[in-house]
Amino acid sequence: MSLLKALATVSSLTLVSRILGFVRDLVIARVFGAGLVTDAFFVAFKLPNFLRRLFAEGAFSQAFVPILAEYKNRRGEAETRLLVDHVAGLLALALFIVSVAGVLAAPVIIYITAPGFAASPGKFDLTVDLLRVTFPYIFFISLTALAGGILNTYSRFSVPAITPALLNLSFIGFALWGAPHFDPPVTALAWAVFAGGVAQLTLQVPFLARLGLLPRFRLNLKDEGVWRVLRQMGPAVFGVSIGQVSLVINVIFASFLVTGSVSWLYYADRLMEFPIGLLGVALGTILLPSLSKHYAERSARQYSELLDWGLRLTLLLAAPAAAALALLAVPLVATLFHYGAFGAEDVFLTRRAVLAYSLGLIGLVMVKVLAPGFYARQDIRTPVKIALMTLAITQLMNFAFVWHLKHAGLALAIGLGACFNAALLLRGLRRREIYTPQPGWPVFLLKLALAVYAMGAVLWLASGVDVSWLARGAAARAANLTGVVLLGAASYFTALWLLGFRLADFSRKAA
Repeated sequence: MSLLKALATVSSLTLVSRILGFVRDLVIARVFGAGLVTDAFFVAFKLPNFLRRLFAEGAFSQAFVPILAEYKNRRGEAETRLLVDHVAGLLALALFIVSVAGVLAAPVIIYITAPGFAASPGKFDLTVDLLRVTFPYIFFISLTALAGGILNTYSRFSVPAITPALLNLSFIGFALWGAPHFDPPVTALAWAVFAGGVAQLTLQVPFLARLGLLPRFRLNLKDEGVWRVLRQMGPAVFGVSIGQVSLVINVIFASFLVTGSVSWLYYADRLMEFPIGLLGVALGTILLPSLSKHYAERSARQYSELLDWGLRLTLLLAAPAAAALALLAVPLVATLFHYGAFGAEDVFLTRRAVLAYSLGLIGLVMVKVLAPGFYARQDIRTPVKIALMTLAITQLMNFAFVWHLKHAGLALAIGLGACFNAALLLRGLRRREIYTPQPGWPVFLLKLALAVYAMGAVLWLASGVDVSWLARGAAARAANLTGVVLLGAASYFTALWLLGFRLADFSRKAA
């Protein structure tokens, strides 16, 4: 499969999932509003969702996929199946124990994570009941991550990419049609989480069966490969935790600023997640299995060339995205959020955070591409050390910027911190001679800059005056924004074509 085609597939399916996520939020807000019952649900969903982010997704893939690729390319089919069976067996047992413990200890968990709820017995009891339904989600989603890692290693990218959409569909379905059948109705959301987890895992099963890699859940604690995965999991989990700690610290900083600062940052972050997910996460997902294969085969030249391809494609897509976010900050925020209590002042204050984030977007995406350069070599400790340094630098910048730039300073610190992270990762790859830039970079960067400038001029002229977007209705905003975005995209790709870029130049087969 072509890596470019795989990227387009993963990005488009990720976009579908993100759009469904917005629809989910709108439906939940419309059906349940904001109050006691939604507070109870969001707290009940917070812990299993946090564990999902911590264990099931990035950390597990970073630890498992490179080792699985090594077995696939060096040890043959039989040993690969055994590795899958033994990892699945240990993972399922550990997850079952954790899930049962979470259900039994639900009152203690809620008391620790939301101690304020104890003052309201009804609210506390409801949250406990909801947590007992949502907590097993970690069991299903972790096994889904295992299945997704296997499918990605075998270049079956589309199924893992569309899988997250099933949770959003479950939320929408249960909220619209299931709520009247539950008492209290908010219980429907908890069962939506449970059903979504089951659906995500079930979707993967037939595709694993076609590969002949449907796990048989054997337990073998003496398996060398299992222990290698576990040893890699430790620093991987720690690395993911660093990112979560940074977000928590930013919320703490924002809580001392004027009311609304946390919300402005949240809405700006929602906008940033689109290009990061569509570009950075998608590129990292498709690169990791191929890089792991080249490492297993000791193909140093192909490894370096693939990283070079990934970096050029990252800049080719992230640079115009960053420019578009900066130039279209008000149109985007107004179109998506300027309704009801979200007034004109909120639009312009959110724009400040979006502008600050856009300065670091290339770094934020680049990290997702450079880090797999280490993960594929089964080196997780180096990116973790760099992430720790980045965390320290980011907090210093928070202190430096927050006094004058307020909430926008916090967003700027995250963006510049990501650029620092990317620079250190790149330096590490260069110093270890893992990556050697291919010829033609100066000309590539010059042409890219000219194309981005041409697009920026078109967007600036087409978008008009910022305040005009506030006076338009929702339909007019959406239609005008769509037209401006399409015009900007057309101008960018036309400029690239005139400058000599061709799609075939970036075509590359998956390893």
